[in-house]
Amino acid sequence: MSDQADMLSPDGEANVIDTEYEVGQDNIQASIGPFGLDIHNPVFMISGLTIVAFVFLTLAFQEAAGPFFNDLRGTITSIFDWFFLSAANVFVILCLVLIVTPLGKVRLGGTEAVPEYSYSGWFAMLFAAGMGIGLMFYGVSEPISHFSSSFAEGAGSPDSWAPLAGAAGDQTEAQRLGMAATIFHWGLHPWAIYAVVALALALFSYNKGLPLTIRSIFYPIFGERVWGWTGHIIDTLAVFATLFGLATSLGFGAEQANAGLEFLFGWTVTDTSKVFLIIGITAVALISVVAGLDAGVKRLSEINMVLAALLLLFVTIVGPTGEIIRGFFANLGAYAEYLPSLSNPFGRADDNFRQGWTAFYWAWWISWSPFVGMFIARVSRGRTVREFITCVLIIPSLVSVFWMTAFGGTAISQIVNDGYTAVSDASLELKLFVMLDQLPLAQITSFLGIVLVIVFFVTSSDSGSLVIDTITAGGKVDAPVPQRVFWACFEGLVAIALLLGGGLGALQAAAVSTGLPFTLILLLACYAIVKGLITEPR
Repeated sequence: MSDQADMLSPDGEANVIDTEYEVGQDNIQASIGPFGLDIHNPVFMISGLTIVAFVFLTLAFQEAAGPFFNDLRGTITSIFDWFFLSAANVFVILCLVLIVTPLGKVRLGGTEAVPEYSYSGWFAMLFAAGMGIGLMFYGVSEPISHFSSSFAEGAGSPDSWAPLAGAAGDQTEAQRLGMAATIFHWGLHPWAIYAVVALALALFSYNKGLPLTIRSIFYPIFGERVWGWTGHIIDTLAVFATLFGLATSLGFGAEQANAGLEFLFGWTVTDTSKVFLIIGITAVALISVVAGLDAGVKRLSEINMVLAALLLLFVTIVGPTGEIIRGFFANLGAYAEYLPSLSNPFGRADDNFRQGWTAFYWAWWISWSPFVGMFIARVSRGRTVREFITCVLIIPSLVSVFWMTAFGGTAISQIVNDGYTAVSDASLELKLFVMLDQLPLAQITSFLGIVLVIVFFVTSSDSGSLVIDTITAGGKVDAPVPQRVFWACFEGLVAIALLLGGGLGALQAAAVSTGLPFTLILLLACYAIVKGLITEPR
């Protein structure tokens, strides 16, 4: 085995690693199956069979599954909350350092590489893949939740997060705290998680000539062992994290779409209706999967961006426009002010906030990171590291801030200024539609909201199946269509199993349990990124 320290020559040319890549490619060579499948047997078989068994057992023991998943989520977030918060801080710091250092000049794909997509198409795919369903589900519900707890319960516990106590009975400060806490969960930290995975994959695939799969990131650490069982374990964990993270988001989307259909058309929400909705949307996703990245995912992502922009513009114009514009800047200031307290893993934070919200969110983003990271890497060749991180980290964070300000701020204004308490009393999945109901053209905008949830659902499913298929095919980006169909179907089946076996609690437990081991992998990836970038020409 060659010395890992010598994997790159001083001028940045990947001479040694090219040889290792040939060895590695032989070792992870996918095999052609009887149905034309092009699979990497250890990863595909282990992950595929495990997921089939999971779906079967969850559906067979639904009554026992619900309590089990709820207990699992509570145990992991209560014990490892400090670990999730600390890791997310590391990811943010690394990204900010790379922006301002000379390492930011490295170009993904080499010094002569050019971007494959325009900024508009690139941004559309970044945003649709990264947070679509989550913004629809939590855009109204989370700001209201934090506002209400800050205003009414801030001083209720000696262990509560200190700034919350100061907001008790103060609507203005409670609103600032509520929006700061919301932005904390949708701003720099989650996008830094995505950026770390995407940057690592793009660097080691496009610049070092390694397969586009998670194991390639760890060549600087494990050397040739990434082509053996060490790499098999890493890729298998990535498949599990991706699939369950996707299932969580798809389950949220199904819950909200069903709630919207009931609110708008009076359709009764039952487990059967949820199952049929997931099946129907998965069928639509299959069409996009078969069409491929450019014809399917890219077009749907651009449609999504247009629809989301129209809904955002509508709420901004017909809602409390002045408050939204002022609130955007005020909320950014509140976010900056309270960020140290919010991100402190050992500070005086309310357990419900730190464990019930932050630890779950970070685990969810981390479980999504192989999917979103690989997808971002596939569409980001030709960007410099500085351009890449700035666009992946800063711009989507600002869009998220404005989205939360418009939707959450409008809902809070309805409560504070109009006394409209129905929006705070509604269930999580209904709050968006209850808020829209107080604005003009409520029927149209609510229907648009349902369409957005469904299209976000489709883009997440089809792009996720492309990513999982790439991992289970040993890094190939052009694996046969039947494999993508297989994974798209099983994403829907896992979402159905989790919804029937425990509802939202089961979905959250799945994300948390797969996010925990993958957090360790991402921390190792940070070291690999720095080591890889140092040897690149700038």
